[in-house]
Amino acid sequence: MISAPRPARPVRPGWVRVDCHLHTVASGDSVMTLDQLAERVAALRIDVVCVTDHNHLAGGAEELSRAVGARVVPGEEIRTGSGELIGLFLTERVPYVLPAERVVERIRAQGGIVCAPHPYDPHRFGVGDRLEAMCAAGMIDAVEVFNAKTPDHEHNLAALRTARAYGLPATVGSDAHDPAGVGAAYLEMPDFDGPASFLDALHEAEPHGEYRPHALRYGFP
Repeated sequence: MISAPRPARPVRPGWVRVDCHLHTVASGDSVMTLDQLAERVAALRIDVVCVTDHNHLAGGAEELSRAVGARVVPGEEIRTGSGELIGLFLTERVPYVLPAERVVERIRAQGGIVCAPHPYDPHRFGVGDRLEAMCAAGMIDAVEVFNAKTPDHEHNLAALRTARAYGLPATVGSDAHDPAGVGAAYLEMPDFDGPASFLDALHEAEPHGEYRPHALRYGFP
C-alpha cells in the first residue's frame, strides 16, 4: 500500500528509508542545494538518497554523503536515444544522447545498475513502449513503479505490471527538484552495501508516497 510519508516513525531494525530519485541544482532545472537536501533528509529521517542529476554526476559516494549527512548513492538520469535511464552506483559520468545500449554498457562497466524512470509518463522523456523490449533484452535491472510527479497513477501501475511481468525489482522516488519534494515517495527496505545487495533488497521493499502537488494517495494492487 502506498501511504503518505510519516517521518516520525522509525523503520524496523536492519532496514533503511530510501528516496531513489531526486535532483540538486547541478541538474540545471532543480533549485535544491546540497545543504537544503541535508536539512530535509534530517527532518524526514531518510537514511539513503539516490542523487540522480540530469546528465551530470554530482560527486563520489563519500563526498556526497559527508555533504548531505546521510548515505548517498551517486547516480545520473541520462537522456538516451530511446528515452531517459537512471544509472545508480556510478563512479563516472555517462554521456547523454548515446544509444540506450551504449549507455547500459557504460553503466554496467563501472559496476552500476540500470533503472527505467517514469517509463510510461507521457509528460516526461521515459522509454515508453520500448520498456518491454529492453526488459526482455536484459537491459533493465529495476523499474521505477511510483514517481511522485506522475499525475496519472495508471502510468505508475503500468510500470509495476511490466516489472512484475519480467520479474524485475521496483523502485520509487520523489523525483524532487526542490526541498519540499524530498521524501514524497520512498522505500523502506533491508539495508544494503552495494549494487547487488540493493537489487536483492528491492524485492522486499515497501513503497510509500504521494503525488505532488495535490497529495493524492494511491494504493498498490
